[in-house]
Amino acid sequence: MSAATATPASIKEQEREARRAEKIRQKRIAKDEAAERKRAAHSGFSNPANPRRSLLLTVVTAIFAVYCLFPLAYLLINATKTQSDFTSTFGLGFGNEFALWDNIVTVFTYNDGIFGRWFLNTIFYVVVGAGGATLLAIMGGYALAKFRFPGRKAVFAVIIGSISVPGIALAVPQFLLFAKLGLTDTPWAMIIPSLISPFGLYLMWIFSEQAVPTELLEAARMDGASEFRTFFQVSLPLLAPGIVTTALFTIVATWNNYFLPLIMLKDQDWYPLTIGLNQWKDQATTAGGQAIQNLVITGSLITIIPLVIAFLMLQRYWQAGLAAGAVKE
Repeated sequence: MSAATATPASIKEQEREARRAEKIRQKRIAKDEAAERKRAAHSGFSNPANPRRSLLLTVVTAIFAVYCLFPLAYLLINATKTQSDFTSTFGLGFGNEFALWDNIVTVFTYNDGIFGRWFLNTIFYVVVGAGGATLLAIMGGYALAKFRFPGRKAVFAVIIGSISVPGIALAVPQFLLFAKLGLTDTPWAMIIPSLISPFGLYLMWIFSEQAVPTELLEAARMDGASEFRTFFQVSLPLLAPGIVTTALFTIVATWNNYFLPLIMLKDQDWYPLTIGLNQWKDQATTAGGQAIQNLVITGSLITIIPLVIAFLMLQRYWQAGLAAGAVKE
């Protein structure tokens, strides 16, 4: 029926049919939503498009949150105690005197301010070692992902094998090698092993495969861009989330490294924070040693602050570049 021959009665009939069809559609949607809620209630999960609270997941999440935050709460509470309060009061209760600022000052002045030297040593090892490891992982992973060359599969097998070997198993061979080279008890004994990150290399390899479209590289090359310019100006911004992830892994691994400096370093002037704080902890067990658990706790609290800052500053880059790699086919 054309618009010219339509009568008012037929138009009203069409409107009634449209309203009837819309009511049927709305009933079907409501029925589907009710079925989805019933399924979600049975399984304990909810559809993001049809949210519903889950008591079980809330309880499990709360348990994990308490488990993760408990050590931090312990540090915060006990860093406010004097040495006498630390040994005489409940671990999760505050002492008779709030001594947080006094403890911080004492940490940085105790034993001629050696804690500050350990802090700077750790930052130096992280900047040079973890920074170098991240850079090498980025370049190596990108090259393995975007270039084809003989032996590529063999390199992949070597990387997977390196990941499966725990780092502590390589500590003694590394010590013997560095002893032959005369590099033990020097910063190089910490920096050179930290430059190698098999997991970071593997992570950047896999991420580069997905994050950098081959079509984008081909377009850049057709426009006359060199491989270095293509890497730094085209590929690098797309790799931001992977770079941040790799950097955080290497930073945390280097910052918390304990066994390697334990066997490599003897001069306390080159100690990182992990070895220095452990030395303070064991001080009470030595003959004539002074118990300074309050300083150990306060120093541990200060030690984790840079890691928290690093996570808070770098987390915003995780999503940067996720949509930048979109290519219109």
